[in-house]
This record gives sequence, structure tokens and C-alpha cells, in this order.
Amino acid sequence: MAAYIFRRLISVVPISLGVLFVTFLLFRVIGGNPAYRIAGKNATPEKIAQITRDRGYDQPYFLNFKDFPQKLFQAQFPRLVRSILRGDFGESITNKMRVSELLRAGLLPSLCVTTPLFLLDLCLAVGVALLAAYYRGTWIDRSLVVGAVMAMSVSEIVYIMIAQYWLASEWRLFPVWGFEGPQYVVLPVLIGVVAGVGGGVRFYRTVMLDEIYQDYVRTARAKGVSPPRVLFHHVLRNALIPILTNVIVALPFLYTGSILLESFFGIPGLGRLLVTSISNGDEDIIFAETFIGAILFVLANTATDIAYTWADPRIRLK
Repeated sequence: MAAYIFRRLISVVPISLGVLFVTFLLFRVIGGNPAYRIAGKNATPEKIAQITRDRGYDQPYFLNFKDFPQKLFQAQFPRLVRSILRGDFGESITNKMRVSELLRAGLLPSLCVTTPLFLLDLCLAVGVALLAAYYRGTWIDRSLVVGAVMAMSVSEIVYIMIAQYWLASEWRLFPVWGFEGPQYVVLPVLIGVVAGVGGGVRFYRTVMLDEIYQDYVRTARAKGVSPPRVLFHHVLRNALIPILTNVIVALPFLYTGSILLESFFGIPGLGRLLVTSISNGDEDIIFAETFIGAILFVLANTATDIAYTWADPRIRLK
């Protein structure tokens, strides 16, 4: 297992750099010279030319063959890679703050929304899926499935608009904008759970049904094992592998935040920061978030494989 973990950790670097390379293509090569966005709408050609020279945007994108071999790697992408690997994510062109400071400031608001949303959604979806699978074919199962399909068929934006108008604006049960305390994340979390639990119920119900028809479940019932023990000790335990896959792979997205919820509720998290950075062309923030997100995704996949060995001792990592 140690050799496997080492290989996966080594793969973090090329994968994250590959994601950074694609992002660089989209926002620097295709998107054009960032000096125009930095200088502003009313900037003079002289100002744009100065920014281009000072920031090195006049250099080739990938390799500098003009001054070969002394300055071969003085091109834009190699310099970006060196800066990020040193932990220097650059400076925001919008508010002139260091990107690392913006990421640290946005991490807590994002986690305050995504963490309780993720845990509530997981517990509710698994619990409802167990109940629906156990009472499969009955009116309980059909009602839960219909409710799940209806919940997942409505856009999250619709939930946001209805909740903001009635619960926040009309009835004043929740604040509608900002992040000044725990009460500001209650409504976004509730909306996220309602919008996402339907898909979770459908997925986990299918997983539970695959296990509930197995011979070991029929044997346990024949021996007189109580229904709760059959569900939680036998069915849920043997369904852990697909559940772990779905859960652990979703963990990196706790870092990136919820783009819609943060944008509509004015929560200064990383999701809202990413949206505003894309609209403003603030590429240093985009590069940093995508690079860190790629690293977390690879680590989450490695953790998933390790969790498989815990859930099923027959699995060996090589």
C-alpha cells in the first residue's frame, strides 16, 4: 500500500500542472493579453504597453526560443508554474490584494456553507434510501421516489428565489444577504439540502437495492434478525464502497464552495470569488483555485482507494 500511495502522491504534480495548463490556454492564450483588463477601459496604449512589459506578457507563452538557451524557460507559463510551486499565487487585478490572502479569507465562509450542507444531505439521502429500499414496492417506497424525483427536477435557482422571497423577505425568518453569523448560512444550507437530496436518494436507493436482494440478507431475515440490524449492520455495511466513492470524491468541492448559493446570498466564499474572478478576468485567482482544486481531487481519489481496503479487506492496493 505504501508504494501505491507514493505513486499516487507523485501523480499530483503532473495532473495539477495539466489542469493549470488547460486553464492557462483558456484564459491567457485564447483570452488575450491581461494588460487590457488590468489597465482598465480608459487606459492609453502607452499604459497597456508598460503593463505588458512589466508583467512579462510580451514574452512567448510556453518556451522562449528567441534567447535560446539562456532564457528558454523565461516564457509566461514556466514563470507561472515556478511562482505557484513556490506558493506565490500572484495578486488580484481587481482589489490589488494577494491571492493567498483572498483564498484564506474565503475558505471559512465556504466551509460554513458546504460542510453542514454536505453532512445533512448525506445523512438524509442515505436514511431515506435505506427506508425506500426496505419498503420497496410499497406506497412508502413509491412516495419517497416520487418526492425525490420532484425535488431533483426543480432548479436550485427556483428554490433560491422562492426561499428568498417568502422565508427571508416576506416572513423575515432568515437574513437574505451577507455573512455576519451562523444565522446567515441556515437558509442557504436548507436550500442546498432540498435541491440536492433527491439525486442522492435515487443513487443510494439503487445501491441499497443491489444489496438487499443478496442471499446474506435473506439469511439474516430467516434467522430473525431485526429490520434495523439488517439495514444498518448488513445492507449499509456491504454498500459502503459505492457510498465511499460518492462521498470522498465530493470532498474537494467543499473547498471550492457553492457558486450559486454564495452568489445569491452574498456569502464571501471561494465560490463567489471564482465567479467574480471569471467575470472580471482576474486570472491569478482562477489559476490558484483550479490548481488547488486539482490537487485536492487527486488526494480525494487516493483516499477513496484507501477507504476501499477498510470497507472490504479483500481489496488490495498494488
